[in-house]
Amino acid sequence: MGRCRMAKVQILIPCYNYARYLTACVESVTSQPGVDLDILIIDDCSSDNTPEVCRELMARDSRIRVIRHEKNMRHIATYNEGIADIRGDYFLLLSADDLLTPGALQRATSIMEANPNVGMVYGNAISFWGEPSPARTNMTGSTIWSGRKWMQIMCRSGRNFLVSPEGIVRASIQRRIGGYDPALPHSGDMEMWLRIAAISDIGYVRGADQAYYRIHPASMQRTIHAGMMNDLKGRELAFRSTFEKEGATLPERDALYAMARKALAFTTVQHARKLTYFPDENDLSAEEYLAFADTLYPEGKASERYAPIDKGAHTIARIRDASSCMAVKAQEILHKKFLNRVEHRWASRRGTYFPRTSG
Repeated sequence: MGRCRMAKVQILIPCYNYARYLTACVESVTSQPGVDLDILIIDDCSSDNTPEVCRELMARDSRIRVIRHEKNMRHIATYNEGIADIRGDYFLLLSADDLLTPGALQRATSIMEANPNVGMVYGNAISFWGEPSPARTNMTGSTIWSGRKWMQIMCRSGRNFLVSPEGIVRASIQRRIGGYDPALPHSGDMEMWLRIAAISDIGYVRGADQAYYRIHPASMQRTIHAGMMNDLKGRELAFRSTFEKEGATLPERDALYAMARKALAFTTVQHARKLTYFPDENDLSAEEYLAFADTLYPEGKASERYAPIDKGAHTIARIRDASSCMAVKAQEILHKKFLNRVEHRWASRRGTYFPRTSG
């Protein structure tokens, strides 16, 4: 009997001044069992010792290729260069500061091999600072959503369910969609997931962790793209762009886009409420967030979710009352540290989103 053909996975690792993380990232890929690997590192004109690290990695493993830019092209152009060079059956964009968990590629590709209509598979990503904790590697099953159902879940929540390193895409789907939109430097990944869902089904790995997402001060999400307003506007642009591209021909296009804008408006109001009680000199004012929410969903002003923003005497009295302030702070911690996390995990793993009324 002939040997079973292994799925070929192209891994794109863009790197800019992440030499200190690059070896661990690459080793988390080269140690993956059960897949045929092609690893492309694109050094975006790093000023640290990334070139030396790349040479050492190539000398150790023939599956690794390296491209070095003569000038810094920034992340979107670098991503798209790698996408234009896709080889094989599946594709993963893995930032040089992130890691794969053991067996992640084999778990994801096995789902897509068994389900030809699935264009992307993802799973839980462990966020970490410093040293990563042990990952779960025992896959207990999978969930398959129709792409349109998954888009509906995303629109109802107004959130991005992936942090990026856990999303593995069928190469034929990635080629069909093309690269990242330069107009979306903050939310191009979210738009990419939505566009994939507009033309294919989505799979989820249950029981196992698929990637590690590193949190550190130098990451783009904490520097270039930091700020709640940037995040909210980026998400709105991702939804809008999706429904102007692959999602434009969906029968429920207008309803889905309206659903997404409504969800984003209420998320914006929730943040404005927090600022009303606890102003942050490093953030915009509550009024600026409310103005943005009004552009997203003008009808929302009649909702009870706006009530806690009222600047009337009753609200001011509550803020000045020490016990009330403590209660509000406790509620904020409950929402931010527990309920929002539970809600996100439930939605991404079970495909069901239950909106909560805040306040």
